[in-house]
Amino acid sequence: MRGGLRREEVASLCHTSTDYYARLERGSGPHTSEQMVAAIAQGLHLSLDERDHLYRLAGHSPPARGSESDHVSPGMLRILDRLHDTPAEVVTELGETLRQTPLGVALTGDAARLEGSERSLGYRWFTDPASRRLYAPDQHEHLGRLWASGLREVATRRGPGSLAARIVDELLGRSEEFRRVWELHGVGLRSAPVKTFVHPQVGELELSCQVLLDPTQAHSLLVYTAEVGSGSHDKLQLLAVLGAEVATP
Repeated sequence: MRGGLRREEVASLCHTSTDYYARLERGSGPHTSEQMVAAIAQGLHLSLDERDHLYRLAGHSPPARGSESDHVSPGMLRILDRLHDTPAEVVTELGETLRQTPLGVALTGDAARLEGSERSLGYRWFTDPASRRLYAPDQHEHLGRLWASGLREVATRRGPGSLAARIVDELLGRSEEFRRVWELHGVGLRSAPVKTFVHPQVGELELSCQVLLDPTQAHSLLVYTAEVGSGSHDKLQLLAVLGAEVATP
């Protein structure tokens, strides 16, 4: 649990107002929703045991642990907090973005705000053309096969009734392209260590992607870096300035 923080800082981390958080502390606030409990648990960097205890105190049953959990571990959050000048994100095995650094949002957009099946980049790839704009057209065929391969592996590993299996069923009913790629039965495809993004403001960036795995939660921390002195490095610095300008009211 995070200590030494002022009430205003805790409220900011939990994405709520200081007044609302103060009322929660005094026990005079409204009944706390599950969404608010989840936000507080993440904002305070609680462990799973601490999170579950908080849910019970608020009168809710703790959410399931494991592969479909959205709760990011405190250790991974501490690492993410130190990457304020680097594009980085925590994602699930289905490509759902749970947390991003500010420069991560500037690079790929605010993906953590999405809901339902659209949270999965693999799902969006086959249902939302806008999701492909960050990638060069000559990569699209390979990336489609990559996402279909990943969905097949996760759905097989998690079994019928899993979120992965439900996403596959949705895509089979919605996307002719997905049905075509799915019939290839591809498995074992992996992302290249260097990814090429096509950003609408700064243009093409070649970024190395380092991955840190949290096997207990099936989460991955993706960190994007550019070679110092390269054009992509300069563009990342420019993107940091542009992102800060957008975030400033």
